[in-house]
Amino acid sequence: MAGERGQEPPSTVQISAAEEPGAERGAPAGFTFSAEPSLEDIRRLQAEFVAERGWCQFHQPRNLVLALVGEVGEVAELFQWRAEARAGLPGWAPGERAALAEELSDVLLYLVSLAQQCHVDLPQAALRKLDRNRARYPADRAHGSARKYTHYQPPPAGACPQD
Repeated sequence: MAGERGQEPPSTVQISAAEEPGAERGAPAGFTFSAEPSLEDIRRLQAEFVAERGWCQFHQPRNLVLALVGEVGEVAELFQWRAEARAGLPGWAPGERAALAEELSDVLLYLVSLAQQCHVDLPQAALRKLDRNRARYPADRAHGSARKYTHYQPPPAGACPQD
C-alpha cells in the first residue's frame, strides 16, 4: 500500500488479457474472480499484516478513508490522458496492467480495512445494495439508459407532471 512501498521487494503480477471474442455489453467473456481467497480471508490477512507491524494506530477510519482516496487517485492516474479503455484493456502493456492490478489491490485492501474498522459486513452490505439498486433501476425500464434512479420512480402523489 502507499506507505509500505520500498520496504519489500515488488511482487511479480501475472495479468492475462481478457477474452475479446464473445464480449457483450462491455463485459469480458468468461472473466471471473478466483474463488479463493475469500473477502474474509483478505480481511484477516490484511489485519494480521497491520498487527504484525504495529500499525493499528495508523489504521483508524479517518486515516483509511484518506488512504483509500489517494489510492483511487492512483488508479485514475493510470487512465488519465488515455483514450477510452474497452473491457479487457486491449493495447495495454503488461507493465501497465500489472501497475493497475497493484493499485486496485491497494484500493481493495484499504476498503476492506475501512469496513472492518467501521464494523461493516461488506459482502452483506453489497448484497443489500444490489437489491436496492434492482428496485431503483428496473431492468425493463432502465436497460441501456444511464439516467439516475429518480427517473424510474413514479412521481409523488399530487405532483404536477413536468415536461
